[in-house]
Amino acid sequence: MIATLDIATVQAFLLVADLQSFTRAAEALGTTQAAVSLKLQRLETLLGKRLVERSPRAVRLTADGAAFLDRARALMAAHDHALSGEAPAAQSLSLGISDHAAGPELVPLLERLHAMSSNLTLAVTIGFSREMQDAYDAGELDAVIVRQEGSRRGGEKLTEDEFGWFASRRFALPKGEPLPLATLAPPCGVRAVAVRALDKAGIAWRERFVGGGVTAVVAAALAGLAIAPLARRIAPPGLVDFGPVHKLPKLGSSKVMLHSKVSDPAKLAALRAVAATFRSVAA
Repeated sequence: MIATLDIATVQAFLLVADLQSFTRAAEALGTTQAAVSLKLQRLETLLGKRLVERSPRAVRLTADGAAFLDRARALMAAHDHALSGEAPAAQSLSLGISDHAAGPELVPLLERLHAMSSNLTLAVTIGFSREMQDAYDAGELDAVIVRQEGSRRGGEKLTEDEFGWFASRRFALPKGEPLPLATLAPPCGVRAVAVRALDKAGIAWRERFVGGGVTAVVAAALAGLAIAPLARRIAPPGLVDFGPVHKLPKLGSSKVMLHSKVSDPAKLAALRAVAATFRSVAA
């Protein structure tokens, strides 16, 4: 009897390889961790090779798994092409992401979406959480990844961020001067929380730098211009939390949520991959 590869099993292998987690792969597939593990075991038995190394902390490909990876991707691409025909209908997924939520997850997130379907056109907008939420409510976006603000409920929790007061290691605050801040312009929710906390604590402050995006705010902090309120997840190497040193008020935490109105199966699969990828990198 000729052995044949099962497409669903190969897809599970690719997700495990990309997300480096059986749990995240199961989330992306909408199934259980046990079911994904069983698929991988069947694939390894069929090929007669061990494809992944499992440990309590991580899942990594073996040399045989790495060698099989490109062939598995080629098989999935051929499968998708066979199903779609010569002229596949283009699909578009519009995704809004809060600037304060778009951290190191963005690159692997886009890589994963591209690996799933090269026929999926991505329209990604990055801006204030409130603006992204308003655009989503108006039907202008299929899905948004935003910080939970105010009384808004619903959505799927991706991670929860702790905030701190970040500045360059060489930053020095002259005595008697207001605290220099680097923030986004209003209506940034993180800026509002930071300013409110300083005012409540009776700490004088001044805006030293106002950026049009978190990248600019981070650059100002790295340059030593000011202290920036940032999530620990997105604060790059080179910035340290000066909150304890200057006895600044704690900023607490904020949930990052995924909201979606998508019903199309292909788009739903893409968003499951988005959620799983985000959680995997954020962890």
